[in-house]
Amino acid sequence: MPKFEREGVSLHYEDAGEGHPILFLHEFGGDTRSWEAQMRYFSRRYRCLALSSRGYPPSDVPDDPAKYGWEASLADAVGLLDYLGLTQAHVVGLSMGAYTGLMMAMRHPYSVTALVAASGGSGAYPPTRDGFIAETLAAADAIEKAGAVPAASMGEAANRIQLKIKNPRGWEDFVQVLAEHPATGAAMTFRHVQAVRPSLYDFEAELAAVSAPVLLMVGDEDDPCIDVNLYMKRLMPMAGLSIAPKSGHLINLEDPARFNAEMEAFLVAAEAGRWPARAEAGDTQRMFQSDDGAD
Repeated sequence: MPKFEREGVSLHYEDAGEGHPILFLHEFGGDTRSWEAQMRYFSRRYRCLALSSRGYPPSDVPDDPAKYGWEASLADAVGLLDYLGLTQAHVVGLSMGAYTGLMMAMRHPYSVTALVAASGGSGAYPPTRDGFIAETLAAADAIEKAGAVPAASMGEAANRIQLKIKNPRGWEDFVQVLAEHPATGAAMTFRHVQAVRPSLYDFEAELAAVSAPVLLMVGDEDDPCIDVNLYMKRLMPMAGLSIAPKSGHLINLEDPARFNAEMEAFLVAAEAGRWPARAEAGDTQRMFQSDDGAD
């Protein structure tokens, strides 16, 4: 079971395949097992790495709140690449992992060759941000008091129930994984990562400057994330946006085949230099003028 240590915290990761690295970063309700369908598929031509966040066994579950934070998550992701002697990787993140991936693209741009940010942006939308923070802190208190994660009820949230409808067995697996998460790690993550990380709307200039190819993915029934992804699509010149119909937050689990196909097509285009920046209005006009002149 491979692990590495950063600042006294032991972190577990999965490692499969050979080729250009892909780093998978999981969401709050998952762990490295959430990426199994992607690890199996993409390890046939890539070196696939999946990092288990601090607070998520087999990684350590610190009792110290100072050991948690979105900046620690960012440093852990970059730290894994450094530990393995890797300078660059494609990065694929879901929700909490998408946030980390976006931070990597902004703060460590050379390390990210392409980014898939799926279901990112929970809690970022300004009109609902205060409510998100209050609910997150209340959930942390409830988990701490109960000594367990309410996995079944969380799995039936409005933007997660789609997995149960589409794939009941897959939903049962998801709930089982979530139920195994230690209460300490879940509460610490809610309180010291989710509730305190800056809104993506606070990074307007940095997001607009991201130079790596980006694929934003979101389900059309993932209400907390739709507006944020539209905002990022309009803002980020290198971003494309995929909206999955009748889908919620767990899009890589709801329809692994679709997720893998869209991710693969994106990576092929990015690697071939065929994922261009969005043309400005003047560029489009010049393109049409050039076409007219050629006729």
